[in-house]
Amino acid sequence: MRRSITLVAAVGATLALAACSGGSTDDSSASPAAEETSAAADGGSLTIWVDETRQPAVEAAAAKFEEETGASVETVLKNFDDIRADFNAQVPTGKGPDITVGAHDWLGELTANGVAAPIELGDKAAEFEPVAVEAFSKDGQVYGLPYAVENIALIRNTALAAEAPATWDDAVAAGKAAGTTYPILLQMGEEGDPYTMYPLQTSFGAPVFTQNDDGTYKPELALGGEAGNAFAQFLAAQGAAGVLDPAITYDIAVEAFAKGESPFIVGGPWMIASFKDLDLAIDPIPSAGGQPAQPFVGVAGFYVNAQSDNSLLANDFLVNYMATEEAQLALYEAGDRPPALIAAADAASENPVTAGFRDVGADALPMPSIPEMGSVWEFWGVTEAAIVSGAQEPVAAWEKMVADIQGALGA
Repeated sequence: MRRSITLVAAVGATLALAACSGGSTDDSSASPAAEETSAAADGGSLTIWVDETRQPAVEAAAAKFEEETGASVETVLKNFDDIRADFNAQVPTGKGPDITVGAHDWLGELTANGVAAPIELGDKAAEFEPVAVEAFSKDGQVYGLPYAVENIALIRNTALAAEAPATWDDAVAAGKAAGTTYPILLQMGEEGDPYTMYPLQTSFGAPVFTQNDDGTYKPELALGGEAGNAFAQFLAAQGAAGVLDPAITYDIAVEAFAKGESPFIVGGPWMIASFKDLDLAIDPIPSAGGQPAQPFVGVAGFYVNAQSDNSLLANDFLVNYMATEEAQLALYEAGDRPPALIAAADAASENPVTAGFRDVGADALPMPSIPEMGSVWEFWGVTEAAIVSGAQEPVAAWEKMVADIQGALGA
């Protein structure tokens, strides 16, 4: 499956949940007529679910919030991979936190289940990277406070390749000219990795779903037809040439690149710590199909519990304390993902690696957050891997995959 925010977040020990719930706190601060700052000054309390990576930055902002407002904040350490299911399960029962950390592609499920409330960014929305706000938006409302943007790009070892390749074929040629074991590294594994493969697919004009004019997605598959079949034939050709290989897992790819066994690897900022001894450049992923190679972009942020009695206080904390350059840079330093707040992203971009990922992310496509996206993964990666390995005929396999996904969608 994809290596997105849920696959690269640090895993913290899951503690027992706090006994308090969003509905159990004194709500004297939540008068509809009160302004946010006045509400916060009356006290109140918030419970926030965080994972190990984000806990220190959130607690630092919470300490300032407590000092300035008189409110109290409790952070509950959670395993990131458990948060989505636990939030969905506990909010309808009146439990759970007032705020939770989360990924934007949870949005469709959380809103369908009625567990996430819109937040009011107001003029603050213009201070964020547009793709970050777009990712958390649905039906004209924003449902999350973004704090980080992540995407893959082409990571280049400048000692082995002095220039960025213009096309996929150029990258393969440069890799072969370098005389390394692998011309280019792109993780797959036996079950495939459509997240990492996606920019090559989009370069053939075959996105997974169609988009509305505002960038949101509708549950209408777009990865089939001539464009999808052309991409499938590309996969088969790359497999036959030995450029792509299901035997290349994430760990194998990272280790090989770190050892100088390829000038290029397609990957994200979560890999960079493994390449400390290399001189790197971050480039756009080269097109294989003639159109722009657009990776998915994932946006991390914070959701507000739709059942919380402290929603006004929660909104105040997020908009006025987590949407600051200080807080967003603290989160960046903890996770190495470019901040969602433009001022913080500008500061972080003094690091050329961060700047490179940010530049590629500006033209990336938000991971679809519609619930239907959950029906795609089961068929997508395994089909790509089977085509690359030569186990299945490319066009027939791709068309069967599209039909299987349509069946799962009830189309």
